[in-house]
Order: sequence, then C-alpha cells, then structure tokens
Amino acid sequence: MMWHSRLSALRRQLVQVDYWQRVGVLAALIAAAIAVTYSVHKSRQYLHQLQVLQVERDNLEVEWGQLLLEQQAWGAYARVGKIAADELGMRNPAPHDIMMVRP
Repeated sequence: MMWHSRLSALRRQLVQVDYWQRVGVLAALIAAAIAVTYSVHKSRQYLHQLQVLQVERDNLEVEWGQLLLEQQAWGAYARVGKIAADELGMRNPAPHDIMMVRP
C-alpha cells in the first residue's frame, strides 16, 4: 500500500507539471501570435506612411523643378537687360563716357 500511495502521489505531481507545462506553452503560443499580428499591423502602417511620404517627395521634386525653371526665366540676361532698358532707362555708356583706370 505504501508504494501504491507513493506512486499515485508521484503520478499526480507529474500530471500537475505536465498541466503547467501545457499552460505555459499555450500562453507562449498566444503571446507569439499576438506579437506577430502586432508586428504585421505596424509594418503595414509603416509601409503606408512610406508610400505617402514618397508621393509627397515626388510632388516636391516636381515643384522644385518648376521653381528652378522659373528662377532661370526670371534671371535670364535678356530679360534683365530688357527691364533695365525699358523700366529703368539704363543704357550702355557711350565710348567718350568710359574712363580707364590704370593701376
């Protein structure tokens, strides 16, 4: 009888350890599933944010190109010369108005 009670007590301990191991493994599996779901969700959010930023970058590059063209048009020598002559009344000096300075 003594061996029988010891054996049944040992069996109960093993069953309890096995039960807690299963609970631990199940908890680990649930935690891993939640972590994978969360990481997939975050990666999709980051991908969407990246795509939005890429569209914004492309729009800014187009605007930058347009501004460069506008800057070149406003700063063209022919335009500056025309405005100087028409609006400011500037002209090239006559040859007798030019003075040479020697060092």
